[in-house]
Amino acid sequence: MNRHKIRIGCGSVDWRQEAEKRKDRLLADLYGLLKFESVKDTDTRAPGMPMGQGIAEALNYMLALSREAGFHVSNLEGYAGYAEYAPLSSQDYIAVLCHLDVVPASGEWTSPPFEPEIREGKLFARGAIDDKGPAMAAFYALKIVKELGLQTKHNVRLIFGTDEEHTSTCMDKYREREKPPLCGFTPDGEFPIVHAEKGQINVKVVLQDMDGADDFASGEGAGIRLIAFHAGHVANMVPDQATATLSGETERLLAISASFGHYCAGNGLEGGTSWATEGRMEFSVKGISAHGMEPHKGVNAGLALVHFLRPIYLQREAGRFLACVDDVLYADCLGGGFSIAMQDRITGALTVNAGILRYSPGRESFFHLNLRYPACGDEAWILERIAVKAEAYGLKLDTPILKKPHYVPDSYPMIRLLQDVYREETSMEPSLLSTGGGTYGAHIPNGVCFGPLFPGTPSTAHQQDECIDIEDLLRATAIYARAIYEVANADLPIQEAGV
Repeated sequence: MNRHKIRIGCGSVDWRQEAEKRKDRLLADLYGLLKFESVKDTDTRAPGMPMGQGIAEALNYMLALSREAGFHVSNLEGYAGYAEYAPLSSQDYIAVLCHLDVVPASGEWTSPPFEPEIREGKLFARGAIDDKGPAMAAFYALKIVKELGLQTKHNVRLIFGTDEEHTSTCMDKYREREKPPLCGFTPDGEFPIVHAEKGQINVKVVLQDMDGADDFASGEGAGIRLIAFHAGHVANMVPDQATATLSGETERLLAISASFGHYCAGNGLEGGTSWATEGRMEFSVKGISAHGMEPHKGVNAGLALVHFLRPIYLQREAGRFLACVDDVLYADCLGGGFSIAMQDRITGALTVNAGILRYSPGRESFFHLNLRYPACGDEAWILERIAVKAEAYGLKLDTPILKKPHYVPDSYPMIRLLQDVYREETSMEPSLLSTGGGTYGAHIPNGVCFGPLFPGTPSTAHQQDECIDIEDLLRATAIYARAIYEVANADLPIQEAGV
């Protein structure tokens, strides 16, 4: 079979050529989608907009494009929507699941994060790779199948989610309202095929009153108080900025400021101090953001600042909070501080990201863990070990949000079809991968992650200057179009994914 071509009846389709024909329209529509600041915003929540105004605008935009393209369209109360291609009115369908919500655009960007810009063949904007660019590629892939008039044995449903970056309540609503697909894929990860996902634990660890507790801080700067500590905005990102406000006598604050300068210089950190008010000094650190599933690729500004503050003699509650964070999390994203380190052959090692850290006297003080554990792990055992360690410092676990590991065996027919498509469209071997990320693939039977990131391409998801290579975007569009056609015409047994 020729690369990029497939025989259909008496003709053939060059999928890459079909994607190239639609390049200008695809990019124009993607520009429009990327301009929406579709970050979850409870302040603008309203009926039909459960995730806030920006996300609702992005969803309505994609549904409007879908109507114009002639697809059957449905909006599930603003939680999710879908565009369906149903040439033969089949009762079954395959799904392609995308999400339109994005994480906040923190850090210093070369160009504004919601004003798309092309530089050196790459399109820069928040959501370019995660997941608006891939969503538009999947949309145009389905348009190719429809515009060519290709028949399919099963319906194809392109699902637009709105809460993937948080708790995936959009998928909960979808499963309540809709029949599940036979199988499907999400363009929200890596090529070739991610068929296994780690489990996830998201939990706040909250400071409690602890009368008579030992003082965990030590030794210098008596009379100094921690007034506030702030790092991170969402649990599944490595915080790239952290600030702390200390109060005390001017001479002592100046001495601590000088020590802080030496600390930053010695650790390759960008940091500084400034007077907030008389007798109050603010300390700040800049780190490097990264996806919460790969905390080792970032520099956690919160943990770096905690490590500096830890030896300073502070009020008792602050000392306990900083000691706990420093002892169990600093310089260790593999769970060693909690005695929960583990790994397996399929899904790899457990990882821990401290995505949000807050301290404020008289108000809730906590750190939020985003933990990814391998298929061999047991969530109850992990939580118990974390709770025991935290309680020693006077902290308590809040109610966790859990996601179990997900696994689709390589014998399932869709896996083989996707491997064949990838091999023939790229001339590369379609190895099976695992991920620490949580994707929509885990929310449906036999769901996997299929692209859009090609091997060797660094991911900029959740980072400043997020981008997607335009040639890779078109290549993915062609692969998705052929994959949709192939899978929608396959004999697919109803077979629950292994976990």
